[in-house]
Amino acid sequence: MTPLQHPDASTRRHFLGRGTGIGLGAIALSAMQSEVDGAGILESTHFAARAKRVIYLTQSGGPSQIELFDWKPGLAKLEGTLLPDSIRNGQRLTSMTANQKQIVMGPRAKFQRCGQSGATVGEWLPHIGGVADDLCFIKSMYTEYINHAPAMTFMLTGSQIPGRPSVGAWASYGLGSENRNLPDYIVLVSRMKRPSDQPLYEYYWGSGFLPSRYQGVKFRSGSEPVLYLNDPHGVSRRTRRQMLNSLADLNRIRHQQTGDPEIDTRIRQYEMSYRMQASVPELMDLSGETPATFDLYGPESRRPGSYAANCILARRLAERGVRFIQLFHPDWDHHKKMTAWCPDRCRDTDQPTAGLIQDLKQRGLLDDTLIVWGGEFGRGVVGQGDFSSPEAGRDHHPRCFTYFLAGGGVKSGFSYGSTDDYSYNVATDGVHVHDLQATILHLLGIDHRKLTYRFQGLDMRLTGVEEHHPVKGILG
Repeated sequence: MTPLQHPDASTRRHFLGRGTGIGLGAIALSAMQSEVDGAGILESTHFAARAKRVIYLTQSGGPSQIELFDWKPGLAKLEGTLLPDSIRNGQRLTSMTANQKQIVMGPRAKFQRCGQSGATVGEWLPHIGGVADDLCFIKSMYTEYINHAPAMTFMLTGSQIPGRPSVGAWASYGLGSENRNLPDYIVLVSRMKRPSDQPLYEYYWGSGFLPSRYQGVKFRSGSEPVLYLNDPHGVSRRTRRQMLNSLADLNRIRHQQTGDPEIDTRIRQYEMSYRMQASVPELMDLSGETPATFDLYGPESRRPGSYAANCILARRLAERGVRFIQLFHPDWDHHKKMTAWCPDRCRDTDQPTAGLIQDLKQRGLLDDTLIVWGGEFGRGVVGQGDFSSPEAGRDHHPRCFTYFLAGGGVKSGFSYGSTDDYSYNVATDGVHVHDLQATILHLLGIDHRKLTYRFQGLDMRLTGVEEHHPVKGILG
């Protein structure tokens, strides 16, 4: 491989971009785009896909499994006792609790058994409890990192160090999209009513070392969802089309000279932007949604940028064949005011999440749409602050936490794995972050070991070099 060549150089799209002496360079750009746009690197999936698309509902900050899903009926009686060394077992603590006594704080929410499955869901999530029979809970998730940014980076990219492709970028790279008028991978971030103190970094949805065409495209709320998408005043569609054709010819010449895949990305993104001028305004216009739909998603669903409105957009994107849709909702970090701030985040997300699942189900989309809900880690059983006051909270906890999935080939009304009596350690069927990532790819029909990209002399993959496997126990 010469220094100017690239791993994509042997692909069909690269061949079409090079001069061959038989006039391929003169093929109209629109014809080339219609042939290759939307295609991923895989000619076919490794096995039959159970899901066509993913909606990843990312709850940033560490939702408390102790209050929301992991019911421990004896934990309240242990409040005020010292956490046994045999339970902590040398677990690393953050600087916020490392120097305090490790005193147990009981759950601050009551639990109910929900649906025919009898799933345990906290009282702060009544609507999610109402769709419990559609959910598959993984109560034995664990990660390796105890601080937000490394843990979220690891959860979404497979490495704690920024610079790796996100799971959505890998899905886009492998499979592409069914809609040539929208990006393969779209990101929606909740617009909070108050300023958020939970940073969300763009590398969470970045393409890393993959060509940049695979990165997530962040849509904003408001009149301009994608910056610089609209033509300047006085520029007609015909003029814009002529300009793009000429620019594509110049870019194609340069691509023939260098083989740089970023030039191919540039051509594609200009074309995508041109098509998005029509597709995005139609997508973002919720005026055609019925009052019943807004009622289903809750009172915040009419506020642009809210998590609820973004859930409606997620359903609309799923209908349009977008491969990977990711919502980010911050401020689940409850070191204090657990009984105020955690219920607030639950109110933000509870009804919209349940509404999305119900909406997809009634439209016949849930079976082939994989819903993933969860954060970067959970919360610890040791309390912070005065337990008798509303100021009490919980620290970060990577050793065990809960995710739930729905649709897309997973079992419904099912709980997998368990934790000890303190919700501190995994007791049975632990699921590592890489196992979850492998499962998401598996449900899309991808063998995580075979979806690789040569970078710095190594065949890189989302799930790293250790041995990890899809969680077969949750597959329907």
